[in-house]
Amino acid sequence: MFLADVVGTVVTPVQIPELDGEILLILRPVLPDGTPTSKTRIAVDRAQAGVGDRVIVLDEGNGGRQIVGNPRAAIKTVVVGVVDYIEQGDKLTYDHRTAPTPSPLD
Repeated sequence: MFLADVVGTVVTPVQIPELDGEILLILRPVLPDGTPTSKTRIAVDRAQAGVGDRVIVLDEGNGGRQIVGNPRAAIKTVVVGVVDYIEQGDKLTYDHRTAPTPSPLD
């Protein structure tokens, strides 16, 4: 699992049948303080997240297929939760209420 910021959505007119009706999000993996850690990824949204949200992401094929309920689905990465806040020790490192919307170009 990892943390990520949602920086966009993906719209596809043609896709594999297992993805019909699924919302796809563009994610930028981050550290708890928001520092980007790697390249963007695309994930199936199961947490009703949106652009600007910090999310918890499951990045493991079997678990992803279990979450969507299809053992044959070509799904690896799934958004499983939206983060309200992050505390590290006694310091608040992220608070959704005051976080700026991340730019997809940062």
